[in-house]
Amino acid sequence: MDKKALFFDIDGTLLSEITHMVPGSAAAALSEARKEGHRVFINSGRTLCLSREIFGLVETDGCLCGCGTYIEADGRILYHHQIPLERCNRIKKDIVAYGLDGVLEGKESCCMQKHVSRIPKTEHLKRSVGNSGILTPYGWENDQYVYDKFCVMADAQSDREGFFKTLEPDIQVIDRGDDFYECVPKGHSKATGIRFVLEHYGISLENAYVFGDSTNDLSMFEYAIHTVLMGKHDRELEEYAEFITRTVEEDGIAYAMERLGLCKKPVS
Repeated sequence: MDKKALFFDIDGTLLSEITHMVPGSAAAALSEARKEGHRVFINSGRTLCLSREIFGLVETDGCLCGCGTYIEADGRILYHHQIPLERCNRIKKDIVAYGLDGVLEGKESCCMQKHVSRIPKTEHLKRSVGNSGILTPYGWENDQYVYDKFCVMADAQSDREGFFKTLEPDIQVIDRGDDFYECVPKGHSKATGIRFVLEHYGISLENAYVFGDSTNDLSMFEYAIHTVLMGKHDRELEEYAEFITRTVEEDGIAYAMERLGLCKKPVS
């Protein structure tokens, strides 16, 4: 049997957004797949510091973080792209100037404005990141902070179009819905991360399987041949789905892997 490479999104795919846990069936299925010799990777929009919580919950061969800006496999860093410092500082100023707010996501930490944001979602995110212990003590006034990607939030006072215009030369904007936007350096995506890993291991695209649920998974669904869509998902992905499985909470990962022959242990 040809060995496969399996790529899993985190939120809404491996990790339940209801229970905030990885189902035991999913963890067991990934472990079984690795015992069969398949390669298992996290492929997340989260940067490394935001992804570490998942590493102790499932067995993997590596991670693709920050929409392809960071790639680690077999304990080695294979690739890491950061936005240049001068550009980082310009982006921060533009976010403020155009009335948005957000989070700057680095490899080891995240950075947010210290003052209370008028955008409630930003404050909610600040509490969540702060509770994870990865929020840098510095505010945006630190002109030496370099990050891999960033997310912005908007409200009625924000000039989205004006801000996005400033990003056109080098940053791609992914609309995640509900005035939340994920911003990634051009030339990087979940698909580019997959391509890098497949070339590194000499695995064909025909032997790659991707698992996801939301719009930032679109690039890997467009790129891959074998695509598994979670039971709860963004509709934009449906036309690219080879297999639609159950929800996270209904053991969707284990169900799909058993049906697709990616793990031997039967899952009911």
